[in-house]
Amino acid sequence: MSDADVHGPIDYVLLEFTGNKLTGRAAEELVNLVDRGIIHVYDVMLVGKDADGSPYLVDLAESTGPAGGFADLSGARSGILADDDLAAAAAAMDPGTLAALIVYENTWAIPFVAAALESGGQLIAGGRIPAQDVMEVLDALEAMDTLEPSS
Repeated sequence: MSDADVHGPIDYVLLEFTGNKLTGRAAEELVNLVDRGIIHVYDVMLVGKDADGSPYLVDLAESTGPAGGFADLSGARSGILADDDLAAAAAAMDPGTLAALIVYENTWAIPFVAAALESGGQLIAGGRIPAQDVMEVLDALEAMDTLEPSS
């Protein structure tokens, strides 16, 4: 089986931005990951939620305004995300926020997945630990280390 016939794991993230902090840097880094071949972006959807809780879709083709740096990803529409995903994203959001819903493939994993499949391997479980959770645990462990007396 060739790597061309294999896909890496496909993930989605919903990143909520508050206080008009969508500066374009997150989109730049996403494009950087694509350019380096680490991920492939299938879909990007920018969802807003008015102060009254009404959801709306932001046009990614707008190079100014709320789309910010995500305008460069306006062509990322595979069809994986549908209208009901807009509603699900909005339900998870706080009023008065903007969120990026991104579906991407971990292309870095394709050679590993191909090798595992060729060896008869099969994924039977998986999961993801959010980066924020990892950072909180590592910060807590570091704080404990600084409290412990050195021997």
